[in-house]
Amino acid sequence: MENIKIICFRIIFFVSFLTVWVSSLANEGTIALVGATIIDGTDAEPLTDGILVITDGRIRAIGPRSEVGIPVDAAVRDLGGKFLMPGLINTHGHVGATVGLDSNADYSRANLLRQLRLYARYGVTTVNSLGGDEEEGFDLRNEQFHSGLDRARLFVAGTVVAGDTEQAIREQVNRNADMGANFIKTRLDDNLGTTRKMSRSDFDALVEQAHLRRLPVAVHLFYLEDAKHMLEVDADLIAHSVRDLPVDEEFIGMMLEKGVCYIPTLTREVSTFIYGTVPNFFSDPYFLKEVELGVVGELQRPERMERMASSRSAQSYKQGLDIALGNVGTLHNAGIKIAMGTDSGPAARFQGYFEHMELELMVDAGMSPLDAIRASTGIAADCIGMRDIGTLEPGRWADFSILSDDPTVDISNTRFIEEVFIAGNLVH
Repeated sequence: MENIKIICFRIIFFVSFLTVWVSSLANEGTIALVGATIIDGTDAEPLTDGILVITDGRIRAIGPRSEVGIPVDAAVRDLGGKFLMPGLINTHGHVGATVGLDSNADYSRANLLRQLRLYARYGVTTVNSLGGDEEEGFDLRNEQFHSGLDRARLFVAGTVVAGDTEQAIREQVNRNADMGANFIKTRLDDNLGTTRKMSRSDFDALVEQAHLRRLPVAVHLFYLEDAKHMLEVDADLIAHSVRDLPVDEEFIGMMLEKGVCYIPTLTREVSTFIYGTVPNFFSDPYFLKEVELGVVGELQRPERMERMASSRSAQSYKQGLDIALGNVGTLHNAGIKIAMGTDSGPAARFQGYFEHMELELMVDAGMSPLDAIRASTGIAADCIGMRDIGTLEPGRWADFSILSDDPTVDISNTRFIEEVFIAGNLVH
């Protein structure tokens, strides 16, 4: 009996201690994180033995231990030996109706929150959802500007604008704008020759109408000639890689002149062919900790795998990935702003996990690990026009991850997340 009492006392003490410790990390007052190597998402080199001070969900101060004073009322936590970096920003994702392998299942507040919390657990603290967004998504976007947030931030584009007439296209742009969209999303693509591509004149009208409504235009495309045309008419964001041809000097010059960002979405290409065999990541514990095992089983059904393995479009997109990888390296070396994006969210494009895979592919394409991190944090925020996230600087939201291993040495170390914070709140 005495042993039982002692055990109960220890449990009560531990729970009480945990409650106090978590509350000190849950945005009550000021928190000072001391001693970590800080990667701040800017052009600066990582800061060793740094201090990050957070008050009311925002960064109050950051710098070396010798230069930053710790407020007397701060809850101090020693992070010596750890690594601290901004939360990842997916500049092209989707938060929608997907459940399992059904992409038209349940567009509801509960399902959207499930996805945003999944992203957050993987260290993805912001998702720019480029299409398929409905009222519940707009509501969640509107509710996130407060210090109590503990799930990934969401920005929205509304419906993907398409239509057969200029009038219909302008009306769709206006409907999205009236709802308060952050972007207008459209497709300038024929899906490898299987569908009708929007005409140039209709596309030009779309861009004009979006800009009249003071909204940027994100463009789904495949072909180099379409990428050049969208730059000619001042569309704002390339939402997929150029995958038909290597980019040329004319395109690079246009990109530099216009200052347009380029989102590779390399894992989107992977998803089009990878399930023709059993992917290596199906045995990765980092993947398996969050995935529904029924989904993995369904993707391994022999008849399903055979269909993908024999699909002509799958093989075409596989070839497109090779071109896309080469183009990322070329554009990065030319000084083009590359922003991390995955097109995750539709069925079998796994939210959270694909973002880490994307980072590894960006490094495979020729970017350094630190450059890939910057492309996923500060540059990503700049590319989607969000000025209070993306970097660890005074005044910005305290969205960040604590890692056990150095991601600037090996980009796969971004997977070694110990904790994620959004607006200074611990994500559970």
